[in-house]
Amino acid sequence: MKSAFTFFVLSQYIHAKTSTVFLVDPAQSIKELDDSEHAAKRIQEYFRMRRTCHSITDWVDVKWKGGVMGHPLQKDGCSCGVVVVKTDMELGSMVSAVRSQRVLLGDEIRPAVILIKDGKIHQIHSDISVDVPCEVLDVADSVVMPGIVDSHVHVNEPGRTSWEGFWTATRAAAAGGVTTIVDMPLNSIPPTTTLGNFRDKMQEATGKCFVDTAFWGGVIPGNQLELRPLMEAGVAGFKCFLIHSGVEEFPHVTDCDLHAAMQQLQGTGSVLLFHAERDVQQTAEEDGDPSQYSTFLQSRPDVMETEAIRTVTELCLEFQVRCHIVHLSSAEPLKLIQAARQAGAPLTVETTHHYLSLCAENIPAGATQFKCCPPIRGSANQEQLWSALKAGQIDMVVSDHSPCTPDLKKLERGDFTEAWGGISSLQFGLPLFWSSASKRGFQLSDVVRLLSRNPAQLSRLDNQKGCLAPGYDADLVIWDPERKFEIKEGGIHHKNKLTPYLGLSLQGVVCATLVRGQLVYREGCFCPEPLGKLLLIPPERSQK
Repeated sequence: MKSAFTFFVLSQYIHAKTSTVFLVDPAQSIKELDDSEHAAKRIQEYFRMRRTCHSITDWVDVKWKGGVMGHPLQKDGCSCGVVVVKTDMELGSMVSAVRSQRVLLGDEIRPAVILIKDGKIHQIHSDISVDVPCEVLDVADSVVMPGIVDSHVHVNEPGRTSWEGFWTATRAAAAGGVTTIVDMPLNSIPPTTTLGNFRDKMQEATGKCFVDTAFWGGVIPGNQLELRPLMEAGVAGFKCFLIHSGVEEFPHVTDCDLHAAMQQLQGTGSVLLFHAERDVQQTAEEDGDPSQYSTFLQSRPDVMETEAIRTVTELCLEFQVRCHIVHLSSAEPLKLIQAARQAGAPLTVETTHHYLSLCAENIPAGATQFKCCPPIRGSANQEQLWSALKAGQIDMVVSDHSPCTPDLKKLERGDFTEAWGGISSLQFGLPLFWSSASKRGFQLSDVVRLLSRNPAQLSRLDNQKGCLAPGYDADLVIWDPERKFEIKEGGIHHKNKLTPYLGLSLQGVVCATLVRGQLVYREGCFCPEPLGKLLLIPPERSQK
C-alpha cells in the first residue's frame, strides 16, 4: 500500500529491515497486496520510470516464506517484479522520523523529513535524502500535515456511556486523523459545571484516550463562582446555552446569568462558547407532519440564531471577554458578526461538517438521523456558508459529534419533533470537508487553518498543537487526499453506528495518525493501549 508501506527497489531490499513482505508483479497478478489497483499502478509507473530514465536493472533473489524465489530479468521496459516491504514499526511505537514527498509546511507542500524527539518535532529537513541516525517512516507521497484538532465533541462520559465514551470516541478520532479533541461539558452526568464534577470526569477519562483530550467547562444558572476554580483546574474555557439544551442537568442561562459569568471571566483570557439560538416565537410543531423534515426546520427558523447572536455581540463588546459562536447553521447572522468584529469584539465563529455537506432539500421523510440543532438548512444557505469560509468570516470547521443510542432517534416512527438532535461525524470530518472543499478551490493549507490551527487557538493549545514546526507536538495525520472510499457500517468506530453519512462516497483516506510521535492508528488498526494525554490549560496561560 502506498500509504502504509515503504517501497524499496529490489537491489536495496536485501538491506531493509522488514517484518512482512509482499510480492507484486504489477503487470501480471497482484495476489499479496490488499490495496490492489491504486498501489499497483503507482508501483508500476515508478519502476517503468526507473527503467526508462535511468536504465536501472532491478533483480535479486529474495527469501520468500522460507524459500527463494528468483525474479526473472525483464527487458521489455514495461513490467518489473516489485517487492513491497512493510516497515517494522509496531503500532504504539515512537516514530523518530517521517519522510514524505508531500509535507504541508506553512502554506507550501514540499518534500521533507520530520525528525521527532521526546514527542516533539525536533527538526524539519527539506533534503529528503538527508542521512538520519534513526529508522524512518517513509510514506512516499502521502500528505503529512498537522493532526486535526476537533474542539467540539460530546463524549458523554460519565453517565451516558451507552451513547459514547472516551475509549470509542478517541479511537474514532484517531481513525479520522484527529489528534486532539475538546470534550463538551454537557451530556455527561454530571456535567462539567463544578470543580468536583470536573475531577470526576478526569478520573473517568484517565487511561481511556487514544488521542489527546482537553475539556470545556459549563456555565449554567447559579454556578458563576465555580468558573475561576475550573479555570485554575485547567479547563480550556466555558460553554452555555441560550435555549433549552436538551438535557435537564444543563439548563440554559438568562441575561442575568450571562452578566454574572462575564464578570467572572473578564481579564482572564478565557473564552465563553454560545449555543446561539433563542426562543423568539411560538411555533406549534404539532401543526405539521412530524415525519417531514420541513416541519422541524420551520420550528427552528434563522431568526432564532440571529437574535441569539445579537445578544452575544452586545455582551462581547460590553465586557471584552472572548466569545465564540458554536455550530453556526444560518448565514443570516454573518453581517452581525462582521459588524461586531469591526467594532472591536473578540468574537470567533465555527460551523460544522453537516451544515457544509448536507442540505434540507435532500433529507427524506422520517430520516431522523439527519436531525441536529440548529437544523440543517437549504442549499442556498449552505453556499453562503462556504463563501463565508472562503472570505475568512467563519474561523473553523468542527464535528459537533453528538451521538446517541438508536432508540432516541425515533426511527421507527420517523418523528423529527421528538428525535434526539445530534449527528455523529468525529471519524469523518477530514474527508467530509475535503470532498466538498477541494471542488470549491480550497487548498490543503486551508484545511490546516480551519480544522487544526484555528481550533487549537480557540482552545488555547496553539503553542503545542496545529502546526508543523520545531517545538510543537509531533501530532501528524498521514493521508491520501486523492483516494476515495465509501462509509460502511463495519468501518465506523463510534460506539453507535447511526449516521446520515452511511453509504456516502468521500475523497480523502486517512492512512496513519501519530500523537506526540506515537503511531496510534494505521490502515484500520489501532495501538493496543490508549496513549493520549489529558490536557489541562495551566492557569498562567489563562491569565492575560
